[in-house]
Amino acid sequence: MNYILEIKTILAQARQRAYTAINSAMAEAYWMIGKRIVEEEQGGEDRAAYGKQIIQNVSAELTKEFGKGFSKRTVWEIRQFYFVFSDEAIVRTLSAQLSWSHFQRILRVSDEKARMYYLKEAANNNWSIRTLDRNISTLYYQRLLSSQLKEGVENEMIEKTKDFQNDAFEFIKNPAVLEFLNLPVSYSYTEAELEKALIDNLQKFILELGKGFAFVERQQLIRTETSDFYIDLVFYNYILKCFVIIELKTNKLSHQDIGQLDMYVQMYDDLKKQASDNPTIGILLCTETDKTIAKYSVLAENKQLFSTKYLPYLPTEEELAAEIEREKTIIKQQLKSNDQQ
Repeated sequence: MNYILEIKTILAQARQRAYTAINSAMAEAYWMIGKRIVEEEQGGEDRAAYGKQIIQNVSAELTKEFGKGFSKRTVWEIRQFYFVFSDEAIVRTLSAQLSWSHFQRILRVSDEKARMYYLKEAANNNWSIRTLDRNISTLYYQRLLSSQLKEGVENEMIEKTKDFQNDAFEFIKNPAVLEFLNLPVSYSYTEAELEKALIDNLQKFILELGKGFAFVERQQLIRTETSDFYIDLVFYNYILKCFVIIELKTNKLSHQDIGQLDMYVQMYDDLKKQASDNPTIGILLCTETDKTIAKYSVLAENKQLFSTKYLPYLPTEEELAAEIEREKTIIKQQLKSNDQQ
């Protein structure tokens, strides 16, 4: 049966070459696109406004020419890819082992040392996306640094992520890869389509509450001196006289998600809120497989004021969760119907 083993080896090696080729092509292409965007931004007098216009133009033109996969948020991430990993040698070295989704996840790590640690460990140990995400979400790097018995932390991580490592070629089912290759994407597993559908419905749901909400913008760019951020939904409530921002995550709630929302609220107060406005309200929605979680982020120092003055005009956590679950059910039924056709 040696010939069977040899055939399996041939196939495994061919898959690995395909894996390496796609990863390298995506990473190198996106790095060069990011570099070109940054170079173009530097040529504008009003860099903030010009940068936003560039991202919108690139997103529109690439979508028209190459299909899905180039939303404004993705184009911004491509820009950030070059901005954060400006050393081309690092990208070329690691892109053979890491997919674009790996880089996307690592981009959200704010600590530079932690970012480089996850980058190298994911490449050296062939971490799947789910393994990488789990390790970042559970502060694996920080726990290793603070632990005297590192072997115990490492063994626990390996045990907790062993099921995530079973599908060595999960990358080819990744919608980002299929969109890059301009291949059909199955809606049954694309989180991007689910997120878009949920946000579409959420925008309509908030406006139909009839409690003073006015729509401001979707995927709104907030730019600081060093970083750019996109907020899913922004409203203004003219009764409460404050902005309401909503972030939707199609994954398990993490401390990083909560911290990010708090940061958005503070940034919005610093950059957008007028002197006559009340503090900005943030709402975080996480849609896990079996439940939806809603969290508010505002006036933490005075929960009583939030409860008596603000909450009567906002949807409750229960209402938000129920609406998201209702929409998820409708989407699942539509997907099931499409699969049967």
